[in-house]
Amino acid sequence: MGILDSFKMDGRVVVVTGASSGLGVAMARAYAEAGADLVLAARRLDKLNKTAELVRGAGRQALTVETDIADPDQAQRMIDTAMAHYGRVDVLVNNAGIGTAVPATRETPEQFRQVVDVNLHGSYWAAQACGRVMEPGSSILNISSVLGITTAGLPQAAYAASKAAVIGLTRDLAQQWGARKGIRVNAIAPGFFETEMTDHYQPGYLEAMKSRIVLGRTGDTDELAACAIWLTSDAASYVTGQTVVVDGGVTLT
Repeated sequence: MGILDSFKMDGRVVVVTGASSGLGVAMARAYAEAGADLVLAARRLDKLNKTAELVRGAGRQALTVETDIADPDQAQRMIDTAMAHYGRVDVLVNNAGIGTAVPATRETPEQFRQVVDVNLHGSYWAAQACGRVMEPGSSILNISSVLGITTAGLPQAAYAASKAAVIGLTRDLAQQWGARKGIRVNAIAPGFFETEMTDHYQPGYLEAMKSRIVLGRTGDTDELAACAIWLTSDAASYVTGQTVVVDGGVTLT
């Protein structure tokens, strides 16, 4: 295999959660362009269908599964559906996530738990379901955040805590499933990318944050998708348990 061939995803089945918007759409499209067939999961089926159109436009198959990833039964059903349709799951991208920006003294237990249920518990339920059926050589990619590593001026205790926990989850699953199952588990910690989630930031916040970005700009979603392809392809076959920061240098300042 040539070095460029090792980045290809031909014949593989990739599950992307949170595939209805933002980074999930970009990664789904990138995997299709790299040759993979997709399982697209999210709560909003109408938007999932739009992502599926992008995948099919790239010449690949797309299966949509309406899923609330915080529910372990729905996470299991998502993987059962993928196995029934394709007969295999080679890559899981745990991208589904939500956030709040509520001061810690005012955040309710329900608000905090909802973020942790999706961002941390949902990643675990999906990984657990995949760990039961994945073959050696498969890969899991968890989407964490730079806010699991540093702070960024907003009151985001639940989001930051959940994303830091995802990094710990990544290390542990990589250790558990490496030699025993042949499954690699890694994470990406994205910096600031303009997506549907950042639309809810206060006016001027992203512009102000650019002073902390060494490269002086927010990221393009394709730049994150390229890293996802690398980490889950044969090109990264000796990389596991790692969190790759894709942030334009935010964590340097």
